[in-house]
Amino acid sequence: MFLLLRTEASIKIQFVIALFITGIGFYFEISRMEWIMQLLAIGMVMGIEGMNTAVEKIADYIQPKYDLKIGLIKDISAGAVMIVSIIATIVGLIIYVPKLI
Repeated sequence: MFLLLRTEASIKIQFVIALFITGIGFYFEISRMEWIMQLLAIGMVMGIEGMNTAVEKIADYIQPKYDLKIGLIKDISAGAVMIVSIIATIVGLIIYVPKLI
């Protein structure tokens, strides 16, 4: 995890967002179930982001030059990050929108 934080900009951004949302959770005193859902969402985003980074590094090692198939593999991996990020955003909205209204 620390290697990713030192070397990958996307992980740094996700980590800052995770810290911010965790602080918001303390501020709004979210329930135990809300904490579970929030932490699972954060963990999924961070974990899939790490896997995406690994896929990209392996793909670049195997084929340093542009390759259509490698590009497709990278796109699929990035798509997984996007899907998990959208779901995490929905979880956050479910938790926090009622507290703001």
